[in-house]
Amino acid sequence: MSVHPRLRTLDIDIPAKPDILVRLSLLLADDDVNLQAIAELVERDMALAASVMKAVNSSLYGLKGRVQSVQQAVTYLGMREVAGITFEMGLRAAFPPAPELEPIWARATRRGLLMGRLGQALGGDAWGAHSAGLFEECGKAVLFRHASDHYRSMLRAAQSDVELCQLEHAGFGVSHDALGAALCESWGLGTAAVASVRFHVQARDAVELPAPVGKRGILALSLVARALMDAPAELEDVVTRVAPQAELDATALLRAARRVYEQLEQAAANGR
Repeated sequence: MSVHPRLRTLDIDIPAKPDILVRLSLLLADDDVNLQAIAELVERDMALAASVMKAVNSSLYGLKGRVQSVQQAVTYLGMREVAGITFEMGLRAAFPPAPELEPIWARATRRGLLMGRLGQALGGDAWGAHSAGLFEECGKAVLFRHASDHYRSMLRAAQSDVELCQLEHAGFGVSHDALGAALCESWGLGTAAVASVRFHVQARDAVELPAPVGKRGILALSLVARALMDAPAELEDVVTRVAPQAELDATALLRAARRVYEQLEQAAANGR
């Protein structure tokens, strides 16, 4: 998919999708996914494989014993979560390292896991949900790379993402949610994932899902993941409000959210 023409006029560069992620996407698109081929593809890039192994063996996954190969990681975690780690590392590598970006990547990891596992538990598009969670704040990295000093001051000044979007519009003529959606389109993410990235700030502010009806499911999971990460006491209220908008069963969504949250908390506890 191409970047929206209006964004091209702003002279803000959107990084190209890394070649390894292009090849991984082709493998993931195959109806008969070859797990061994995925593992071999990741292992051929030594730096990426090392990053994937470091992530897999972190406390976030809580695996018993140390995983020694990407193939083992695929066996223990499954194709989607290993692909998610690979996409996360590829996304990180597209931008210069900076302390200001580290919280963004940390949130992306946890949000991607939460949304992917929620999607799986509900029988929905688990990979679309996982990738949307990973890429939700990627527009911030695009703007940081474009004008680091200017954007650093915006990150410090903004008290919320809504306020940050206002500052971005004033300073750059575009906000990070629109840029993030453009990067997602450019990298070939599904339309529901793109919609989730595009509308997540607006949806979170109003607890309403402005995306087209058929594309609201993943956006609803974004709001649920945000509640789990930042305001667990608000979880039930968020689920009650967004589930009908996305045509999801509120009871099933609430049950899945609590179970997935407990799984990640237990994994972290076991990995300490």
